[in-house]
Amino acid sequence: MDQTVLITGASSGIGEATAKYFLQKGWNVAATMRSPNKTHLESNKSIIFPLLDVNDPATINAAIAETLKHFGRIDVLVNNAGYALMGPIEGVTTEELQQQFQTNVFGVVSTMQAILPIFRQQKSGTIINVASVGGRIGFPMTASYHGTKWAVEGISEAMRFELEPLGIRIKIIEPGGIKTNFINHGATWAIHPEYKKPIAQVQKFMYKINDSLPEPDGVAKSIYRAATDRSQKLRYSPHGEMFLLLHSLLPDRLWRSLVKTLML
Repeated sequence: MDQTVLITGASSGIGEATAKYFLQKGWNVAATMRSPNKTHLESNKSIIFPLLDVNDPATINAAIAETLKHFGRIDVLVNNAGYALMGPIEGVTTEELQQQFQTNVFGVVSTMQAILPIFRQQKSGTIINVASVGGRIGFPMTASYHGTKWAVEGISEAMRFELEPLGIRIKIIEPGGIKTNFINHGATWAIHPEYKKPIAQVQKFMYKINDSLPEPDGVAKSIYRAATDRSQKLRYSPHGEMFLLLHSLLPDRLWRSLVKTLML
């Protein structure tokens, strides 16, 4: 039986790369996005492009229904859609922070709540939440974004105990730095006059390293492995292993010094 994956935020970057990789592996793909008419993915019998905005429950339910009607089942949900609110917390408005959590946390929860009745009925299914190495490590000028990814990590880790008896697995993907449009177009910046220098330094660092970062294909392969390895392994950290290793091994003083030297 052909297997089907539903991916949110599949218009570019990790989501697009993941859709392509699952197609190569013979899966049916529901590559969902807010603007399906703007996709760069080629149409064929194994892929559809449902409209899905994680902040609009009606589109979530409609995308799931369209996928079930077209392919007959859904085996894997990949929660990839999101964006980064950068800048100092002192410069972040309540509305900006609410929107960041609405998309990156509540949107993830909404898609999971919508798919779980189907997975429970099937007695099988895998939920893969794309977090970040920033879901376990904090970096300067990224507190808002980190807050959402730490939340996704905690929610996912707790949910695996709820879902395992139902035959449903949950996985977390923690990418390190990846070459996508995320830095240039997937981030918004909160500003504050007292933080002009560190904001500029962090922006300079991010733009400088972006072109040297690995392509998202490695993350797509990790997502596929998480979907198919049949294990209860929770976390996969493509291109993020070194960050996590250094963070765990270095004394806090040395870790802080390293981060400040690189970014500030």
